Parts: sequence; C-alpha cells; structure tokens
Amino acid sequence: MQPRLNRPVRERYPQIRATSGYGDPRVRHTGPGPGAGTEQEPERSSKLSARLALALTVVIGQLWGLTIVVDEWMAGDTGTAWWGAGFLVLSFLMVLGLWAVDPKDR
Repeated sequence: MQPRLNRPVRERYPQIRATSGYGDPRVRHTGPGPGAGTEQEPERSSKLSARLALALTVVIGQLWGLTIVVDEWMAGDTGTAWWGAGFLVLSFLMVLGLWAVDPKDR
C-alpha cells in the first residue's frame, strides 16, 4: 500500500475545486433535463417490444429448423430436408411481414 495514495482527494488533485462542475461557468447543462428516462410513448414501446419478441421467436425457430434440415440432409433424407427448407422460407417471409406491418416505426 502506498501512503501517498491514501490522501484526501483535494491533496491528490489540487486542480479539482469544490465548485468544479456546477460552479463552472463553462457548464451550461448539468443533466439530461426534465422527463428524461420516462417513456414518452408507451403504446409504441409495447408494440415494438411485442414485435421484437415475435421476431426473436422466429429467429430461434429458424436456427432450430436449420439444425434439423442439415441433420436430415446429412442423413440422406432429402424429402424431410426440403420440407424443412420450406419451413425456413416461410418463417423468413413471416419476419418480412412483421417488418412491413408498420413502416413509420423504422
């Protein structure tokens, strides 16, 4: 342990004064302002959260489906692999549909 580091802050950093920040005339805005951190449009937020949850569910389903399709293809069962590929295309079209639902939210 170094005793020189165990000194009060004002001794270690003499350039920092008690009024640094709020007393400095160069500081014009001290924070984000009134209302910051509160939800301005809760309906839009819930709609976007629901859409995100659906899209994530579809992506997880696509990853699962891709695993099944590759396993079936490698096993030589091409019929099942083609049905699985159709599922993947359908789920991709579903995500595109979710994206096109409300173009003003982008």
